Amino acid sequence: MGKAAQPALLQGTLDLLILHALQRGAMHGYAIAQTIHLLSEEVLKVEEGSLYPALWRLELDGAISAKSGLSENNRKAKFYQITKHGQKLLADQEATWERLSTAVSRVLAG
Repeated sequence: MGKAAQPALLQGTLDLLILHALQRGAMHGYAIAQTIHLLSEEVLKVEEGSLYPALWRLELDGAISAKSGLSENNRKAKFYQITKHGQKLLADQEATWERLSTAVSRVLAG
């Protein structure tokens, strides 16, 4: 029997996960994806095709800032950092997520 199918992220959840990961400090894109993957106990895998448009959108919104630097293996990389606006957005999104997940749990228990 094969591995279980990868669960799809609900719309808007990726932004929440990225902002949460960036609370740990500035990271480049691959490190953000790895952090989400490891914190989810390898359940969630963020593909580049989803990650980089989300990072671009969050940067455009002012939720994160970016600066160039060198990665652990001396490759040029863009490092992202959460801003004050991003911290407020994260708090709002976490509260919304809590309400949503509690409501879904109630329905499933119903």
